[in-house]
Amino acid sequence: MEKIEFKTTINASAEKVWDVLFGVKTYPKWTAVFMEGSQVKTDWKKGSKALFHDGKGDGMVAVVEENIPNRYMSIKHIGEIKDGKETLHNWGESLENYTLTEKDGKTELLIDMGITEEWLDYFEKTWPKALDKVKEIAEKPDDHIET
Repeated sequence: MEKIEFKTTINASAEKVWDVLFGVKTYPKWTAVFMEGSQVKTDWKKGSKALFHDGKGDGMVAVVEENIPNRYMSIKHIGEIKDGKETLHNWGESLENYTLTEKDGKTELLIDMGITEEWLDYFEKTWPKALDKVKEIAEKPDDHIET
């Protein structure tokens, strides 16, 4: 498994960036870059299951490994959803990590993840677009974001 990283600096507080990343209304907006209709079903608490899906019965099964609000989220992918059915896999350290570091009112967002060779090209092309969308939403004037 390879480790890949993506980074951007956002002109917003870590709290606002966090709310964009994991907010009920904003999560589907930025993740649409990966899959139109993208949704998540979870409470984001450490140890909780997270179901990432496309609204049509396909997606990923994960567990929230760590959640330090406004600073760090680690999600471990453990399986797939096909036609609404969950299948668990042993992918080893298939982690997707979000690290937020705030300085002088700006937030550096670092994404790192373990990835298999077959998905490398897709994520190298798609993550930068997703980060641009997170940045666009977070830098908008202060709309209330519900998490």
